[in-house]
Amino acid sequence: METGFINAFWYILISAAVVPLMLGVGALLRPKQKSKGAEAMAYECGEEPVGSAWVQFNIRFYVVAIVFIIFDVEMAAFFPVAITYKDAVMNGNVALVFGEIFLFVGLLVIGLLYCWVRGDLEWVKGLMPTSTRGRG
Repeated sequence: METGFINAFWYILISAAVVPLMLGVGALLRPKQKSKGAEAMAYECGEEPVGSAWVQFNIRFYVVAIVFIIFDVEMAAFFPVAITYKDAVMNGNVALVFGEIFLFVGLLVIGLLYCWVRGDLEWVKGLMPTSTRGRG
């Protein structure tokens, strides 16, 4: 028998069991809410909530946050690379190491330029001319 299929079967089985197990444990351990009225309201800096929590935010908040997260995570991934390749530099593989690092940084720059050209980094976007409406 193939051990790869058995391992995949057990992985899928355990993965499918973890979610209901965690939800069930959470339901058993969390405190039961018995309070009503003002005691049951979410605490928000001592202020009374005004209006509904279902407010439509501008999509620019999400775009800026996603772009920040992408570049922040990629730059955080750069530091372990520098530490890992220290031994390779000591062994004389300087060209390979710097080539890989420049490729990584180059991909970051290409992604940044792509976001910049698309206008995703502009907070206030002007109206598009009528000749470019409807394009990508």
